[in-house]
Parts: sequence; structure tokens; C-alpha cells
Amino acid sequence: MTRLLLGVTLERICKAVLLLCLLHFVIIMILYFDVYAQHLDFFSRFNARNASRSHPFSNSSRPNSTVPSYGPASAEAPSPSTKPSTNQSTTEKPLQPCQETPPGLVGRLLIEFSSPMSMERVQRENPDVRQGGKYSPPDCLPRQKVAILIPFRHREHHLKYWLHYLHPILRRQKVAYGIYIINQFGEDTFNRAKLLNVGFMEALKDDEEYDCFIFSDVDLIPMDDRNLYRCYEQPRHFAVGMDKFGFRLPYAGYFGGVSGLSKSQFLKINGFPNEYWGWGGEDDDIFNRISLNGMKVSRPDIRIGRYRMIKHERDKHNEPNPQRFTKIQNTKMTMKRDGISSLQYRLVEISRQPMYTNITVEIGRPPPRLARG
Repeated sequence: MTRLLLGVTLERICKAVLLLCLLHFVIIMILYFDVYAQHLDFFSRFNARNASRSHPFSNSSRPNSTVPSYGPASAEAPSPSTKPSTNQSTTEKPLQPCQETPPGLVGRLLIEFSSPMSMERVQRENPDVRQGGKYSPPDCLPRQKVAILIPFRHREHHLKYWLHYLHPILRRQKVAYGIYIINQFGEDTFNRAKLLNVGFMEALKDDEEYDCFIFSDVDLIPMDDRNLYRCYEQPRHFAVGMDKFGFRLPYAGYFGGVSGLSKSQFLKINGFPNEYWGWGGEDDDIFNRISLNGMKVSRPDIRIGRYRMIKHERDKHNEPNPQRFTKIQNTKMTMKRDGISSLQYRLVEISRQPMYTNITVEIGRPPPRLARG
């Protein structure tokens, strides 16, 4: 009798384990199905579009060239020995503006940082990117010219992953862009906002046609390419939900991580503050500047504005700024005198790498703090 009860109990346990395994498998499939379905849908649409565009006289190396059409074998078709008239010339079909919603977007992306990454691999995967990290779509006229500015120091490992993911995303978004790494020289206290002011000035010196500026931390990767890196009628906050915040805004006025302003919007707020030395506060000051100048922050949908952060230890010489809370409260009084109008720095070096432009600058050091009492 005891053996019978033991056998029945073991049988029930086995069935329960099998049921749990099946339930786990179903949940995993549901979580990943949406991502893979979007990838499959993208490739099917891509193949269908290519098939519909095929033509017996198409020239794959020059997709925008105009090809003459000839009737059946007749005198109208030039023979190999016939020399074309000097008045005849091949005309290029004028490019049309890029679509507001690019047709080749994938949607949700699988972002991981476990695979080893090298700059050689990034360069090999992005042969269309020009020296200095510049690109413009060859098949349409981009609506904006975007400078992407990254404040930087000792983050080479993160930069490789950022370039690996962002170059393909930006190309699919049909963005005309240049990537600028603003590298702080020396080991004094880090100043994120001042570096971004420097990036704005140096990018315009490099190309005065930039009309949109996106400011991005090097450790943040978008998880959806429908989060379009362009400027809008209002200043844009792209990083709505980071994984470290549970994919939600930490507070309503948060403007950190990745943001974008047009040239006119940036100048209207006098750029970013120069006096936030160390970690924290400058993004809240920027949010205040936007609000005080009669503008509102726009954001993508929370399901699209998701980001993954590359985990890392806090940087040396970037400790929390103890003065940040006092400075944030005084934005109204300081924004007219502290910003792009008061920016001072020394350019150390500009180096144009295959995947980005490196701008090394010396921005000084924080003023000495007054001793209490």
C-alpha cells in the first residue's frame, strides 16, 4: 500500500514538473515572438519591394540613374559601333525627399553586450560611412542634417557597442548625420554639459549646414529603430524608458540620457550650463531652460523610447555634484549669462576616425569651493 501511494505521488510530481516546463516554454515563446515576427515581416517586405522594382535594364550600381528604353531590334537602338552624339548626355533622376516614416525600419531590436566587439568589425559592417563618421542616404534627400554629440572620457569599450548599433539604425532611418566624440582632456572633474556646448560649436565649424543636434550618453542604446533621431517642433527627449529605471520615467521633468534640439532651439536657451561640474543636475537645468523659454519637451511613445544601458562603475572624477540642487533652483537667474554665450575652452586635437570624429578639448576645472563657517 505504501509503495502504491509513493508511486502515485511521484507520478503527480513528474506531471507537475512537466507542466511547469511547458508553461515556461510558452512564456518564453510569447516574449520573443513579437521581436522575431517583426524581423521576418521586415525581410518579407524588403524582398517584395525589391521584386517589384526589378527591371530588365536596371543598373544596381546606380539606383537613381535613368535608363533609356528602346523598342524591338531596330535602327533606333544604337549599335555597338555607333558613337553617341556629343549633345546626348545621361541625366540623373532627381532625388525625392526621404519619407517621413522610413520604409525599412525593423521595430524592436535585440540589444546585448556579451559578444566581443572591435572597431574593425564596426568598420567592416558599415562600409558606406565616410571618414569622420559621416553618412547621407544615397536614394533620397534627407529632411535634416544631424550632428550627434557624445560627451566622453575613458569609455572606449562602450563606444564600440554604441557605434555597432547606432550606425545601422541611423542608416535605416535615412538620416544625414555626423558623429562627434567630445573628449575631455586631462583628469579634472568631468563636465558633461560644457562638453556638449563645445560639441555644438565645433560641429558647426565642421559643417555649418547642421540644423539638428542630438546629445547622447555613450552607454545608452535604443531598443527600437522607430525612435527617430531627428529634431521636432519642440525639444525632444528620446530616452523615455531606461532598463535601469524599469523602462519608465524616473520623474516628469527628467531630460537625461539622450535629447535633441534644433539649432534655433539650442540658441534660444543659450545652450547648456557650463557650471555643473561632476555628476547630476545639468539635465534638470536644461529642462528648466526649455520651460522658461516657452517651449515644451516632446517624447516618443513609452513602448518605442526604450533604452538599454551598458553597466559600468561610476567614473573617477565624476562624483555627484553637491551644489546641483542649489544651481537648479537658480536657472532663471543664471541661464542668460551661463551658456553658449560664455563658453571658453581650448581645442587640443581633432582626429577624423573611420566611424567618428574625435574632438579633444581642455575645458578647465571647477572653481574652488568656499569653506563653510
